[in-house]
Amino acid sequence: MAALVPNPLYLALREALRTAEPLVEEIEKAVEGPYLFFHNGTVWTGPAARRFDAEFAQHRSRVRGSGDRILSDLRQALARTPPEVTEEEARSIRNRYDLP
Repeated sequence: MAALVPNPLYLALREALRTAEPLVEEIEKAVEGPYLFFHNGTVWTGPAARRFDAEFAQHRSRVRGSGDRILSDLRQALARTPPEVTEEEARSIRNRYDLP
């Protein structure tokens, strides 16, 4: 049986997840703070504020959903990817995805 080596795709996916998690968290916090501040009731009130709030809530939801989806997709891809492959498979993966 051929010796196994680290799968370069697995390593790249793991690194992408490590990079994306704090970025998604940072983006969500950047939206959440102003959203909560807006909802304290002292920033802006009236019909225009309610319309703005509805639109802001949609954007907030889209941001949160997108971040969750990206992380979920990365986690699923990582779970489907074997951490080790043969040297020949590793070489093929590096060539296919232009990985170091």
